[in-house]
Amino acid sequence: QLQLQESGGGLVPPGGSLRLSCATSGGMRHFGIAWFRQAPGKEREGVACISSQTSDPEYADSVKGRFTIQRDNDKDTAYLQMNDLSPEDTAVYFCAAAGGWLWYYRCSRSPSSYTYWGQGTQVTVSS
Repeated sequence: QLQLQESGGGLVPPGGSLRLSCATSGGMRHFGIAWFRQAPGKEREGVACISSQTSDPEYADSVKGRFTIQRDNDKDTAYLQMNDLSPEDTAVYFCAAAGGWLWYYRCSRSPSSYTYWGQGTQVTVSS
């Protein structure tokens, strides 16, 4: 049973940056990791994911070039660096993990692919 805890959310003005962290309970190197977000009244969106063995990332078009997903297996922590934020990025951000060989060399931005979830951290972009 993997536990995940997000941190780093908050209020930031348009154009600003935030770095979210996802601390896991251990063994993160065996899991593919993804970041999702959900705004009020909208479906959960997969914004970025990273494979477990090759650390190949994928990004939603809406964040490509602005967000960077990273993982530090020695610290059992994943990160989402978010730059040039806009009000449209306002949402609760969740990290999720999926185990197994399927995620060694690829990752998924579909919520149904993930077994373990954090509680989420609020990101609000407003002046």
